[in-house]
Amino acid sequence: MEIGSARIGRCSKEHQKIYQSWFSYVDSDGDGRLTANDASKFFTMSNLSRQDLKQVWAIADMKRQGFLGFNEFVAAMQLVSLAQAGHILTSDILKSEVDFENLQPPAMEGLDALLPKKKRSSGAEQNGSQMQLAANWFSSSSKSAKVSSTPVTSIVDGLKKLYLKKLKPLETTYKFNDFVSPSLINSDFDAKPMVMLLGQYSTGKTTFIKHLLGSGYPGSHIGPEPTTDRFVVVMNGPDERSVPGNTVAVQADMPFNGLTTFGTAFLSKFECSQMPHPLLEHISFVDTPGVLSGEKQRTQRSYDFTGVISWFAAKCDLILLLFDPHKLDISDEFKRVIESLRGHDDKIRVVLNKADQVDTQQLMRVYGALMWSLGKVLNTPEVNRVYIGSFNDKPINEASAGPLGLELFEREQDDLLNDLKDIPKKACDRRINEFVKRARAAKIHAYIMSHLKNEMPSMMGKAKAQQKLIDNLADEFAKVQREHHLPAGDFPNVEQFKDKLNGYSIDKFERMKPKMIQSVDDMLAYDIPQLLKNFRNPYD
Repeated sequence: MEIGSARIGRCSKEHQKIYQSWFSYVDSDGDGRLTANDASKFFTMSNLSRQDLKQVWAIADMKRQGFLGFNEFVAAMQLVSLAQAGHILTSDILKSEVDFENLQPPAMEGLDALLPKKKRSSGAEQNGSQMQLAANWFSSSSKSAKVSSTPVTSIVDGLKKLYLKKLKPLETTYKFNDFVSPSLINSDFDAKPMVMLLGQYSTGKTTFIKHLLGSGYPGSHIGPEPTTDRFVVVMNGPDERSVPGNTVAVQADMPFNGLTTFGTAFLSKFECSQMPHPLLEHISFVDTPGVLSGEKQRTQRSYDFTGVISWFAAKCDLILLLFDPHKLDISDEFKRVIESLRGHDDKIRVVLNKADQVDTQQLMRVYGALMWSLGKVLNTPEVNRVYIGSFNDKPINEASAGPLGLELFEREQDDLLNDLKDIPKKACDRRINEFVKRARAAKIHAYIMSHLKNEMPSMMGKAKAQQKLIDNLADEFAKVQREHHLPAGDFPNVEQFKDKLNGYSIDKFERMKPKMIQSVDDMLAYDIPQLLKNFRNPYD
C-alpha cells in the first residue's frame, strides 16, 4: 500500500541540486522549513494565479503542517511546472501518468539574478543553524521549565510552546500526570501516526500488517494458535531489527516513555520492530496479543492489559477491531478492552476479516450477529462502520464468496485502505484534537481535586472525611458538574478514580487557582485558533 503518491516529489539528481539551491534561498532562517511567509513571495515569481497557487500549497502541504519541508517544496515546484504547462491542478493529478522524475523545473521570473546575491551575503551564516528548532522546546536541565524563545514555524511547534507555558503548569499542580496521563514530551508531539490492531487470537491482526507491508516484520509469527504474545510497535528504521521494550521506553526520540508506569512485567512483553519500508515512513502499527476468553487468562496476566490498551488508544490515530466469522463471541476481557476505548469512539473501525470463509447466506447472518454483539458492548445509538473482507495475500475464495461477494470485498478493501491513506493527511488535525481533549480533561481534573480539597476539614477527622469522600465520589462528581456546568460524559471513571485516590492524601491537594484555569481557557479560546490561522493556506 502506498501513501499519497510515490512519484511526486521525486526528481533527478540534476533537478534536485537546482531545487536545493532554491530551497536554501527561500529558507531564510535555515531551519529546513518554509512557512507561508517564506514561500508566498517566492511562489509569486511563477506568475500563476492566486487560485493555482492555493491549489499548489494545499496539495504540497497535504498533512496540513503549516510548512513545507524539502520534499514538499520539490512537490510544490513540480505542481507549479505542471500549472505553467496548462494542467488543471487537482488532487487527482497525483494519480495521473505524469513523469515527475524528469519533469523540468518551473520558470521563476527574476530568480537567477537573486541567487548569486544570496550566496555572497549569507554564505557563512547558515552553517550552525540547521535543524535546532524542535530540539530545544523541552529541557529538563532547569527546574522551572523555561519556554524556548525560538520562533514557532509549525502548528506542532506552537502546540509544544502552549503546552509548556499554559497547560503543563496546571497538570503538574493538580497531579494530572499521576491520575490520568503522563506529561507530554517532545517525541509525543513529533511521533508518526499510529494504527492499533485489536482482536481475539487468530483473527488476522499480524497477517493484516503483513498484507499492507507486503512482507512480515522482524519477529512476526503467524499461526492458528495464539502466536503474538506481546505488544509490538512496527516502525520505520534503517535496518531490520527488534528492540526490547525496556530500551524503547527510555529512548527520547520515541513516544513510549509513559509505558514505564506499567512496570518491568509489561516492558518484557513489549518490543519495537523496525524495518525500512515506504509505508512505515508515514504510519506506525501496533500489533497486540490476542484477547483470550475466560477469567483465568485475565488473572494470569502480570500487567494491566486494559490499562496498556487505554494508553495506546490515546496515542493512536486509528483503532481496528478485527473479528473472524468463526469467533464472534465477545469475551469478558474483550468487553473490558472495548470499554477501555471510551472517549476514542471516533478512532474505532470494525473489520470482519476472513469473510471469504463463509458463503453469502452465512455472511449475512454473521454480519447481523456481529452488529448485535457490538451493540451490547459499545452502548451507542449510532451504528459502527464494519468493513468486510479478507485481508491477506491469498486470492479471495470465489467458490464461497461468489461474484457478488468478490465485488463487495474489493470495494470494502478499497474503502478501508483509503481510510488508512488519509491518516497522515489528518495527523496534524488529530494532534490538535487530542491536545484540546487533554486540556479539557486537565481542567475537569483540577476542578475535582480542588473541590475534594475544599471538602476536607481543617483540623480533626481528616482520615474519616477522606474515606467518606471516596465512598461518595459519584455524588462529589455530580456537585462539581453542577457547580461548573460541565458535561457528565467528560468526567473520569468513578471506580478507577477511587483506586487512585486511595494512594493519596486529599488534604495535600491544591486549592483552586483561577489564574491557571483562565490561562487554559484563553489558550482554548484564543491561542489555538490564532495558531491555526497563522499556519493556514496563505492563499485562502
